[in-house]
Amino acid sequence: MEKKNSNNEFQIRTDLAMEARELYQEEKKQEIQGVSVEQEELKDVTITRVEVLNEEAAKVMGKPKGSYITLECMGLRRADADLKDEVSQVMAKELRAITGNRKNIKALVVGLGNWNVTPDALGPKVVSKVFVTRHLFQFYNKDKDDDLAQISAISPGVMGTTGVETSEIIKGIVEKINPDVVVAVDALASRKMERVNATIQISNTGISPGSGLGNKRKALNQENLGVPVIAIGVPTVVDAATLTSDTIAMVIDAFTRQADKGSDFYNMLKELQEEEKYALIREILEPYNANVMVTPKDIDETITNLSQIIANGINIALHPGIDLKDVNRYIN
Repeated sequence: MEKKNSNNEFQIRTDLAMEARELYQEEKKQEIQGVSVEQEELKDVTITRVEVLNEEAAKVMGKPKGSYITLECMGLRRADADLKDEVSQVMAKELRAITGNRKNIKALVVGLGNWNVTPDALGPKVVSKVFVTRHLFQFYNKDKDDDLAQISAISPGVMGTTGVETSEIIKGIVEKINPDVVVAVDALASRKMERVNATIQISNTGISPGSGLGNKRKALNQENLGVPVIAIGVPTVVDAATLTSDTIAMVIDAFTRQADKGSDFYNMLKELQEEEKYALIREILEPYNANVMVTPKDIDETITNLSQIIANGINIALHPGIDLKDVNRYIN
């Protein structure tokens, strides 16, 4: 999230691995050593797979070593039923691959966030739509099923309302039910307005609850929980400095097209590094306490749609007998 570099300049707020890579490339004009990138273009979705291969690359990226899969779809903000189904299927395929295509998996789905703050309500909304089955396995005294996996789900709330660290709650549940994997869903933050509510990131490195709103808590990861943690997140907010920086960049582009190509003033502005612009804007906003988190005005409808897409993807990926023609039956 937000931190200072060695020169005490504010770094741009982002939770997306692909954006951390972009920032490095823009500054250094080269690829990060120890990072592999693969991109796949589908009909409506662009898939970017970033693999952080060693600890040195992880330090440069500011992200733990592991796999980060990003699905970009600009139509997500106004997705119709067909596009929702398409993105759910793509997500299910990627999620199934990152979990190792395991059969008879036991999974705990965790919806991180605050029900009462709409941009932070993605996790709880997803949990409300996940098809949970652990109680059925217990009732029928079964260990395996050809069509269903053992899925349990919890939305633990936030420490401000529970008084308990989220990681402590999840660790207690994990020790009790012993899942094979934890799937954690949370809101994230992006450095680009265009990616807000239009991007889904899947990673096998865990997550820090509240990171999207700048309130990092103890990480949910394999080191802390003792089981693999798959993180699914959508950037639902940008901070005001990022929003302003993007706006200024668009204004500069517009003025540059209209002004003489040799205009020293516009060329100087255009050559400013992203972090330089961000640091300047942040410095201006800080005395007025104006660097707030910003989200689109139609966030209520967007979160409802995104939660359905992600829940469908989870249901299809984890339950072997559930496919697209069945999945919407389980959505409230």
